[in-house]
Amino acid sequence: MSISHNSGIGSVRIRRAIISVSDKTGIIPFARQLRDLDVEIISTGGSAKLLRDEGIEVRDVAELTGWPEMMDGRVKTLHPSIHGGILAIRDDPKHESAMKSHGIEPIDLVVVNLYPFEETVGRTGVTLDEAIEQIDIGGPAMIRSAAKNYRDVAVVINPAAYESIGKRLLQNAGALTLEDRFDLARQAFQRTASYDRKVFDYLANQQQPDSGSGSEVFGETYQLALSKITNLRYGENPHQQAALYEVGQTDRLGVAHAKLLNGKEMSFNNYVDADAAWQLVNDFEEGSCAIIKHTNPAGVALNASTEEAYRRALATDPVSAFGGIVAFNREVDGATAKVLCEIFTEVVLAPAYEAKALEFLCTKKNLRVLLTSSLLPADRMEYKKITGGMLVQTGDHHRLNREELKVVTKRVPTDDEWKDLLFAWTVCKHTKSNAIVYARDQQTVGVGAGQMSRVDSVKIGAMRARLALKGSVLASDAFFPFRDGLDEAGQHSISAVIQPGGSVRDGEVITAANELGLAMVFTGIRHFRH
Repeated sequence: MSISHNSGIGSVRIRRAIISVSDKTGIIPFARQLRDLDVEIISTGGSAKLLRDEGIEVRDVAELTGWPEMMDGRVKTLHPSIHGGILAIRDDPKHESAMKSHGIEPIDLVVVNLYPFEETVGRTGVTLDEAIEQIDIGGPAMIRSAAKNYRDVAVVINPAAYESIGKRLLQNAGALTLEDRFDLARQAFQRTASYDRKVFDYLANQQQPDSGSGSEVFGETYQLALSKITNLRYGENPHQQAALYEVGQTDRLGVAHAKLLNGKEMSFNNYVDADAAWQLVNDFEEGSCAIIKHTNPAGVALNASTEEAYRRALATDPVSAFGGIVAFNREVDGATAKVLCEIFTEVVLAPAYEAKALEFLCTKKNLRVLLTSSLLPADRMEYKKITGGMLVQTGDHHRLNREELKVVTKRVPTDDEWKDLLFAWTVCKHTKSNAIVYARDQQTVGVGAGQMSRVDSVKIGAMRARLALKGSVLASDAFFPFRDGLDEAGQHSISAVIQPGGSVRDGEVITAANELGLAMVFTGIRHFRH
């Protein structure tokens, strides 16, 4: 038996392949190409049946191993006849001798993709037992064996690669180069690493019945499985390179997976701002519109009509809205789209569009129109890179309700003020700290964002207001350290304040609110956003 390279320097002629695929996409034409190149095909279970049904001759794995598939398919390829054929170093005399002694035949190509674990756990209502059965064992073992021995064996794990690999085999007399095999090996290890990470992520959030409390959220190690979606033209600035990656998701939700219906490719900054807008509108149960500029809200409003919600959001700051990002949490109709087209907008995103709306929006060739889910993954983590490390935290999913709030002033908010306080608080949660939001009638009136002192945010929010401040409420993302913030806001005839409380000078701040005739409530929770 010859076990040597035999099709040019660095090339290996493919003579025997094993095919075991869960995703059958494209496997029939690829297998036919292999057959036409006189490649012997070994296969398992459903893959073997499919190939035979298509007239492709297949040799059963059981014929090589001498053992039938067993335990509902849990054990079929975990055998020395398979892994010896993959792992044997072809020009190593000891390996060649071992293969001859044990009747092991070399396998030159491994075509494997894995059980659909990610898709399974992404379904609603899936049980732990169902998820466990979709953890592939034999597949990753064969992939890793082939990738380890890439100098002699090729491994193909992605149906999207069948066409290109088939072309290379035809061009190279049935052989693949060392460069091809090394590239395939890297892809293979990336896939098994990502797969194992997703299994761990799922199990880390599960609780075995009768086991007591769940696992620690943050273990001693934390790994991120990043799968590239696309390269971007550049980063925040033209001299920076950038790409978009998926971070361990199984549900394909969010802006990263939004469908671009019109306009140029999304930029790095477009994605950052679009995500800020998308998160904001999805924090409301009611119909909402948010206009975002540099991740801060230029205007936000609630209304059952998307057109009215947009008009009211735009009225907050029509100047800053120019070149902004507009998000809705409801279907966009034709009337809304027509109004949207009146000023320059970078991106509009929504969970659905009427046909008439798309007709209007798509007349603007530079307007990026995104179709995205209105849902947010409830268990998502947040990450921030610092020099030499990574900060990881759970997402800020807290939502207030009226019963949680503590009235600390003599005057109690009216029903309308309660609604506006809760609205302003939610917008404040999505505004860079130090954050101050003025609001009235479920509409932002003025926004002060990202200042070094809270009283300056109060002043800037009032200064930027295009609508009358009188009768509006004020939300602060963290407590007022001094009464000066209240005194400044009082000059603009606001009526109520919502803030976390917790300052050593809360008494002074409450006194100021009472002197000004304001209603003030404490949340007991803050929403810093850096």
